[in-house]
Amino acid sequence: LYADLCRRLAGDPLVAELVEAWAWDVPLRLLAGLHFLVLAGRASWDDVPGALRSEADFLRTFVAEQGVQTNEVQRSWVLLPLFLRVVERTGARSLELVELGPSAGLNLVWDRYGYRYAAGSWGPTGAELVLEGEERSPVPARLLAVRPEVVRRVGIDRAPIDVTPDEGARLLTSFVWADQRTRIARLHAAIEALRGDPPELIRGDLVDSLPDVLDARHPEALTIVFQTAVLGYVGDDERARLRQTLALAGASEPLVFVSTGRPRSDGVAWGLRITYWPGGDREFAGHADYHGSWLEWKL
Repeated sequence: LYADLCRRLAGDPLVAELVEAWAWDVPLRLLAGLHFLVLAGRASWDDVPGALRSEADFLRTFVAEQGVQTNEVQRSWVLLPLFLRVVERTGARSLELVELGPSAGLNLVWDRYGYRYAAGSWGPTGAELVLEGEERSPVPARLLAVRPEVVRRVGIDRAPIDVTPDEGARLLTSFVWADQRTRIARLHAAIEALRGDPPELIRGDLVDSLPDVLDARHPEALTIVFQTAVLGYVGDDERARLRQTLALAGASEPLVFVSTGRPRSDGVAWGLRITYWPGGDREFAGHADYHGSWLEWKL
């Protein structure tokens, strides 16, 4: 659907009238704005030119002001073994989660989903959302026997989305490709799992806000700070400040950083890394697809 639309809209003068400043993500913003209108019953994919004309004011504002915001829940299928490995190594049974760039926080409630791996299943009985993928090397059964308790969930994002009201859920859904029905169904199931007890979402810069969050750590839980994709959008100086903040906070009491990103040796997949403080010891846990469709476990 979107490939066809992009071909048809690339030279459309109606689109040019809606865009004040061109950037790499303008097509994503425009398609999301159209999807939002379709979800709200204000437009149809059968008459996109009509929507460009009748909803021009809405689309012009959406494209100019609404940043791209996604929350790929399938990534939790990759994150779960990382969290379980932390518990296995540290012996912690209670966890405090701090996510950098959480969007709506759907990956902060990973323990409410069900999971399937070659060695077995994990998660609450009767979970409405069950995640699975391709294991290029298996997650060991010993990890799936670990059952930590999450006692606090905090996310830091410059523009978090509250999906407890329908408007927020519609906005987050709008950034998923409209004809990727499985992905949309997965997103909606995750939203329902979050709504009963949503995490705390802090609006702010992740580097500037993190010290205050870590100063208020839960006294009886191991704090895990994690990120999936957000560090790809910050500069080298911000990354250095983040590492400094984590090292300083981890010098006085245990702290763990779980991070996914492109490894130096392989630019076509994520590298999965865990850093433990005090000490700053690192583990490389494997590789994974950006959206979590496959996992190659190394530990």
